[in-house]
Amino acid sequence: MRSSFKSSLQYPLWVLFAGLLLAMPALGYAAGPLQPEEITWGSAPPALPAGVKLAVLAGDPAGTGPVTLRLKMPAGYRIPPHWHPTDERVTVISGSLGIGMGDKLDRKHAKVLKAGGYAVAPANVHHFAWTKTGAVVQVDLMGPFQITYVNPADDPSKKQ
Repeated sequence: MRSSFKSSLQYPLWVLFAGLLLAMPALGYAAGPLQPEEITWGSAPPALPAGVKLAVLAGDPAGTGPVTLRLKMPAGYRIPPHWHPTDERVTVISGSLGIGMGDKLDRKHAKVLKAGGYAVAPANVHHFAWTKTGAVVQVDLMGPFQITYVNPADDPSKKQ
């Protein structure tokens, strides 16, 4: 009796799992696993300071829904204080990244994360980031991606 009950539950779960796997490409996710050398890097949008490279791993940054990005930041790169309308989850893949909360880029009141480090910038909370030596970071968010600088003069898209 137990085995038939267990089997009757397993079938719908496998069907659900298979359906989710088939739907992943339609949701904007990569069709399969990616090796680091398979990631396509390009220029970041003008809303980010020049010099950073960006790769979209999943989702559509201009659309709604989950998005996973990678940012490759050169040595000396910084993102002035800004905020987003949704939570931003950051994982340091390589290098180190300084991240802090507040209206001014104050390194004394921030934390430097090494590879494997993780931070969450909650929605609407002012935060900033920098790297001395360069870093690759993964950012998970809900699209559409939007960034608003605390000081409008820091917005690189307005300087063009």
